[in-house]
Amino acid sequence: MGGGMGLVGVALAVVLVPWLWAALVRLVWRPHAVARAFARQGVHGPPYRFFVGNSAEAESMRAATGGEALDRGSHDIIPRVLPHYRAWASRYGKVFLSWAGSRPTLCVGSYDMAKRVLSDKAGLYVKPDPGPTIMALLGMGLVFTEGEDWVRHRRVVNPAFAMDKLKMMTVAMSACAGEVIRAWEARAAGGEVTVEVGQQFTELTADVISHTAFGSSYRQGKEVFLAQRELQHIAFAAINSVRIPGMEYAPTKANVRRWQLERTVRGTLMAIIDERLAAAREARGYGTDLLGLMLEANAGGDGGGKRVMSMDEIVDECKTFFFAGHDTTAHLLTWAMFLLGTHPEWQHQLREEVLRECGGAEMPLHGDALNKLKLVTMVLYETLRLYGAVNMIARVPTADADLCGVKVPRGTILTIPIAMLHRDEEVWGTDAGEFDPLRFRDGVGKAAAHPSALLSFSFGPRSCIGQDFAMLEAKATLALILRRFAFEVAPEYVHAPADFLTLQPSQGLPIVLKLLDP
Repeated sequence: MGGGMGLVGVALAVVLVPWLWAALVRLVWRPHAVARAFARQGVHGPPYRFFVGNSAEAESMRAATGGEALDRGSHDIIPRVLPHYRAWASRYGKVFLSWAGSRPTLCVGSYDMAKRVLSDKAGLYVKPDPGPTIMALLGMGLVFTEGEDWVRHRRVVNPAFAMDKLKMMTVAMSACAGEVIRAWEARAAGGEVTVEVGQQFTELTADVISHTAFGSSYRQGKEVFLAQRELQHIAFAAINSVRIPGMEYAPTKANVRRWQLERTVRGTLMAIIDERLAAAREARGYGTDLLGLMLEANAGGDGGGKRVMSMDEIVDECKTFFFAGHDTTAHLLTWAMFLLGTHPEWQHQLREEVLRECGGAEMPLHGDALNKLKLVTMVLYETLRLYGAVNMIARVPTADADLCGVKVPRGTILTIPIAMLHRDEEVWGTDAGEFDPLRFRDGVGKAAAHPSALLSFSFGPRSCIGQDFAMLEAKATLALILRRFAFEVAPEYVHAPADFLTLQPSQGLPIVLKLLDP
């Protein structure tokens, strides 16, 4: 009996000792070794805490500032959305080391370093594993694919976002926005009316992407929208909780609901795709919307009729451009309305430009006229600088790297704090915290001391493929609003921007609309 127990003990030791040793290395020895290596290079940061890293500190700082509203004339959102980065950067400098659990995280707070990372074409800096909750929302599309897979995907998706194709979609964009405008006109006919525009823009941009991406199948596209909204809530909750390895796959209530929503999204998208494939077999074509253009490129991509991407990959691309195509544009419109509603002089200038270039409310909008709206474009760029949808992007080096003189070990998370870089006075000037669209009068490249300073659509080969789509939709919607309404931010508005995967007003944006004379 004793011998048997002894053998069991030996067996357990054989199994446990290597595991404990590996855990000790990962959770204790390596973090301290990495911290020392960075310190020798002059890179410091908050001390590593066993297992949890700096998560608790970051969370307590977020909680401390989360309830504080800003003055509506202030655009300094950093204390609300990145308070821990503000505190650590003031203590340790723009480039500092922190810890996501036991993983080292280097804040790339220098534009030169950020440009080096984002310009990479060799696959040295890749996107970190987003985890199954984010993947359920966005899919393994252009946003997350790497290497040859990314090249294949880009080849298929690119034709759908060519400017000549996008201009043809202006009619659908204007029609969707026109329905919202007419509803506002009816409400404002008896005098001023207050409208919460944030939710209205979310529904509008979902409607636009449903029509422009899925054409006659737009009603099914709205089903995708509803499922993705719920998936966004699940993903946000997962990001802001302690990540326990393996828990993403356990049958918790949230995970079970995520799996159900994933099946709904996939089933709906596959039904739409199957309809298009059947139409193509009957020689009716794939359609001229985003999905049709993508399927057409996919079918003849290699000249031999062989598909470039599988149907699962097409589904993932649909997930990507459907979520990215409505969520970010909705918030761009919301924040642009906030800025124009608090800067009436700019609102007046934009209205004059819209009436001059696009004509009065009775004139249909078209892509060429929208491209002449220079002041509108400047305001949208300044909106993206101050209230861009994404506050931070991350990369991971696949090998030990030398990043502008800093030696970075493989697997380190590199975070690029876009919101902080967009307020860097050394690059944007001493008025970096102020709303001044005129900084973009000579274009994006000359708006700041650094030619690639605006990072709202990222930069380099992985910059957002849908940026022209988003800008065109935002211009069309603003032009329609400016022709019919004067507006201001309602007195009850609380200026409390919050990071909910994307930056948005935490309590909505009530706007007072006044109908203009026809």
